[in-house]
Amino acid sequence: MVPTTSAERGRAVRAQLLAAARELVSEIGWNAVSTRNLADRAGVRAGLVHYHFESLQALLRQAAVEGMRAMLDEAVDWWARADDPADGIEALLTGLDQYEGDDPASLLFVEAYLAATRDPLLRTQMADLMLGFRGSLVTALEQAGHPTPEATAIVVLATLDGFLLHKGLDPGLSAATIMPVLRQLAGTGLSPDPAEPEGRNG
Repeated sequence: MVPTTSAERGRAVRAQLLAAARELVSEIGWNAVSTRNLADRAGVRAGLVHYHFESLQALLRQAAVEGMRAMLDEAVDWWARADDPADGIEALLTGLDQYEGDDPASLLFVEAYLAATRDPLLRTQMADLMLGFRGSLVTALEQAGHPTPEATAIVVLATLDGFLLHKGLDPGLSAATIMPVLRQLAGTGLSPDPAEPEGRNG
């Protein structure tokens, strides 16, 4: 549907700019994106970049955070369909296998992480996303009776981040490689007494 009102046209231009920003960050890197190449990719006049956003950095920040939020929302959906935390970990890993480490979404994450080391606002926004995602995992582990939900959630998510980074260097990596270990970690608290292995006598 072609935008007809000025407000609709404005929203359409913003969406084009944000999509173009995500593409360029993945292709050429955060610091190589300029007002000119961004406008060219979006198919709009360069002046519209600063008309719709207070700065190029503000545009890149919003583009990255929206892209990351979409990926995390998808991961939460995978998690929510699982019956218990161990199955949730398996669902997350299976979903992550669609990312190769050098695909646009993975590269957007990496570039945003690097940019956040120099941009306090971006770092805060990304931390909010990460803490929200971690919180959903902690809640699920608590509800399952896990003895260390907070620490386990931290380890699991750090492992998933590292897994994606390593896939960029070793495309042969598969979720199946680490799935048994993470399933065991997430399921540790699901037995009545996690300190006592099943079948052990007094």
